[in-house]
Amino acid sequence: MSFDPARFAPAHFLWTFDAGVATITLNRPERKNPLTFESYAELRDTFRALVPARDVRAVVIAGAGGNFSSGGDVHEIIGPLTEMAIPELLDFTRMTGDLVKAMRACPQPIVAAADGICVGAGAIVAMASDLRLATPETKTAFLFTRVGLAGCDMGACAILPRIIGQGRASELLFTGRVMTAEEGERWGFFNRLVPRDCLLEEAGTVARSLAAGPSFAHGITKTQLNLEWNVSLETAIEMEAQAQAICMATNDFRRAFEAFAAKRNPEFRGD
Repeated sequence: MSFDPARFAPAHFLWTFDAGVATITLNRPERKNPLTFESYAELRDTFRALVPARDVRAVVIAGAGGNFSSGGDVHEIIGPLTEMAIPELLDFTRMTGDLVKAMRACPQPIVAAADGICVGAGAIVAMASDLRLATPETKTAFLFTRVGLAGCDMGACAILPRIIGQGRASELLFTGRVMTAEEGERWGFFNRLVPRDCLLEEAGTVARSLAAGPSFAHGITKTQLNLEWNVSLETAIEMEAQAQAICMATNDFRRAFEAFAAKRNPEFRGD
């Protein structure tokens, strides 16, 4: 599948591409950037399309208007779901889960820039990212139980405990309560907090730093982080031995050695 990031024009969110970094901005600020059936699908398809896009070396995902995302749109998603039969409902829940699968399978590191409201499916999108920055004003909630649903939505019961621990994840998923920004940083959900007026700049700085690194090797790291969840230590060590041997055969590895020997910074090209 070919993908030209410079010409990509999504219908349901904003997109910019510069210096190897693609920035996705959820852009319904008047409603705190909720997701719809169509925007779920387009985000899923976008992350799938990024797999072969070597020009894109890192991704930032953010929200417009001082909020990240309020999750599934109450009128455009929640209401229609109450009228569906189980086969249609399963089609929907599998589709939303496919967005998380696409984000995790996307080889580029994804940096979430969370501000303001980050709840429901919005919290899941942040969770599915690789790194998360937030502001002191960020309020995160996995509020599914508050609308009569289970906390096991879009991989939350698998991924969230691995980020913040089983007990803390259980509390958030059972109660649906807000996790404050300070809690999120202290628990390891957010990598760090930055002032609101610096959030996008800082997320871009992190993404550009990743984009300037060995992108092929970053993809290997992300793959191993995903694959090693359910294997023994012995299997994990062997998997990493094989993965690292592959990275040692890349030109980036050779460039790094030559740059070190010459006392200069390496220029990684992802090959």
